[in-house]
Amino acid sequence: MKPAGFDFEQGRRRRNLYLPKMILNLLIGTVVISLTVLIHTFGLIAITHAMGHLVARFRMHGRRSRIVAMISVVMGLFAIMTTEVWLWAGLYRLLDIFADFETALYFSTITFSTVGYGDIVPAHAWRVLAALEGVNGFLLIGWSTAYLIAAGTRIGPFKAGEHF
Repeated sequence: MKPAGFDFEQGRRRRNLYLPKMILNLLIGTVVISLTVLIHTFGLIAITHAMGHLVARFRMHGRRSRIVAMISVVMGLFAIMTTEVWLWAGLYRLLDIFADFETALYFSTITFSTVGYGDIVPAHAWRVLAALEGVNGFLLIGWSTAYLIAAGTRIGPFKAGEHF
């Protein structure tokens, strides 16, 4: 029994229009997520090498030098995540999802950080891509947090055994 006022044929046509766009969203999202994971991986390797160099060069034993080391790690993480947000924003602009780069960057920042104010939204056809950026940002921010904790207990002001 068909519900009153529901057109099954129209529903099928609508589904057939959105399915290719959804697959395109998933394919593009997979490529960009792969790129951000590469950026993050090589960025963390660079931070690790830089910290190894700083520790060896300046023999970081004092409290002030450990704080400087942690500030360096945080700024490095911020630079990595900024690059990833700009990559997503560039994609939105390339796909002409937003009219200007400033709007694309704002949307990318609030989506990547999972704040999601909702004052700017992509066109209906690109919602899945935006959702993928949110999941991507959530995972990469979590990865950065784990790295920051490891750095804080290894070389930073929270060395294991000193405070806890």
